Amino acid sequence: MKVAIITDQHFGARKNSKLFHDYFLKFYNNVFFPTLEEQGITTVVDMGDTFDSRKGIDFSALSWAKNNYYDRLQEMGVRVHTIVGNHTAYYKNTNEVNAVDLLLREYDNVTVYSEPTEVMLGKLPTLFIPWINQENEEKTFKLIKKTSCKCAMGHLELQGFRVNRQIVMEHGLESKLFGKFSRVYSGHYHTRSDNGTVFYLGNPYEIYWTDVSDSRGFHIFDTETLTHEPVNNPYRLFYNIYYEDTDYQTFDSREYENKIVKVVVRKKTDTKKFEKFVDKLYTSNIAELKIVENFEIQGSEDFEAFESEDTLSILNRYIEESEVNLDKSIVQKLLQEVYQEACEMV
Repeated sequence: MKVAIITDQHFGARKNSKLFHDYFLKFYNNVFFPTLEEQGITTVVDMGDTFDSRKGIDFSALSWAKNNYYDRLQEMGVRVHTIVGNHTAYYKNTNEVNAVDLLLREYDNVTVYSEPTEVMLGKLPTLFIPWINQENEEKTFKLIKKTSCKCAMGHLELQGFRVNRQIVMEHGLESKLFGKFSRVYSGHYHTRSDNGTVFYLGNPYEIYWTDVSDSRGFHIFDTETLTHEPVNNPYRLFYNIYYEDTDYQTFDSREYENKIVKVVVRKKTDTKKFEKFVDKLYTSNIAELKIVENFEIQGSEDFEAFESEDTLSILNRYIEESEVNLDKSIVQKLLQEVYQEACEMV
C-alpha cells in the first residue's frame, strides 16, 4: 500500500498572506493532487503543524484551507490521518485543545491524533506520536517501549537534525529513544535531514528566507517495503540574484514576477546602470525586493569570508576564530536564535 506523507503545511502562514497562499495552491493543484490521482493513493498522513498559529485562525485562512484542500480530499475519497503538532496545540503543556480537532470536525474522512496511537496503515502497524509535552510525555514513552510497531510517524523535536540548512538542533530528545523502530518519520523541522533511521521529511514549500533553494515537497511511503520517495515541489518563491555589473538590457527578469527577490551586490561600478537593473525588476512585478550591498566584517583584517559559505557559517567561524574571552558556544547559539528570528520576519 502506498501512502502520502505531508507535514508542516502551515495554512495561514505569514499573516494569511495571499501571495503565499497563491504560491501554496500551485503546489497542491499541479503537484500534490495530481500525484494522488495518478498513483491511486487514498490515504494521507499529515505529521503536524497543519495550521500556522496555535492561538487562533484567520477566517479567510480557514476558508482557503477548506475550499482548496480539505474539500478536495473529501471529494476524492481520501482518508486523512492528522497528527497534532506544536503549532496546532493551543497550550504548551497539553494537546487536548488543538486547532485540527476543533476546525475539521465536519470532515468524516479526517481523523485527529492528539495522543500516541497505534494505527494500521494497510497491513503495517504504525505508531503515531503527536507533539510530546508535559501531559503526554510519560504515556508516550511507555507506549514506545511497549509497542511492536516497526514504524513511527510524528511531530518530534530531536537533537542532531537540521532545523534548516544553517542550524542543527542542539536540544530536544535523543534519537536513540526511538532506536527500536525500523523507520521513524517526523515533521517539525522544515528541511530534509536523516540519520538512516529517523527521517525529517521537510515541509512542502518555501516560507522563509532560510528555505531558499532548498528541496521541498511531500513523500510517497510504501507500507510493505518501508521505503519512501520524494515528490519535489518545482515552484519557488524566494530568489537570490547576484549582481556583478550585470547588463540590465540582456537580463531576463520575467521569472521573478510575484516572487520575493534579494539582490546581492558583488560588483557595482556604475550606479545608474544598477538603478536601471533594479527598475527592470520592479517592472516585472516582483512581490518584494531586498538589496544587500555590504558584506564587510569589521574587527579583523585576517578574517576572510568565502562565497561558498552561508551567512550563519561565516558568523560562527568568525566567533570561533576570534580572541574574545567568552564562552563561544553560547555566543554562537544566541546568534543562531537571532538569525532564525530575523529570517522569519515578514
